[in-house]
Amino acid sequence: MIYGVGTDIVQIDRIQASLKRQDSRILSKILGPLELDEYEKRNQRNTERGVLFVATRFAAKEALSKAIGTGMRFPMTWHAAQLLNHQDGRPEFVFNDELDKWMATRNLRAFISISDERDVVCAFAVVEKFE
Repeated sequence: MIYGVGTDIVQIDRIQASLKRQDSRILSKILGPLELDEYEKRNQRNTERGVLFVATRFAAKEALSKAIGTGMRFPMTWHAAQLLNHQDGRPEFVFNDELDKWMATRNLRAFISISDERDVVCAFAVVEKFE
């Protein structure tokens, strides 16, 4: 059964401007440690890929916060969910202990789809309640 859905759209140039103004502050606010490692790898290869990485993580976390119904409030925080790639390439959330327990006690699973175009990224989250 679907528990909730959430979507978010982000203009890439807004993220790019934020990165130029306050590079380390925005990175440490939005990205968790595993995401930061991946950002560094992508950004070293191509700064546009680095910006896109941050934009997709921002949108995905906003979409998830809407789908679980808490907004960006505990247990859902910027660092509570990290968006990583499963070994088959699909994006998946990895939760910290608090959010993982919160989701587990409610029998919830999250799924995410992200997409990007030249100017925007979009994320769509579906949270399923299972028995």
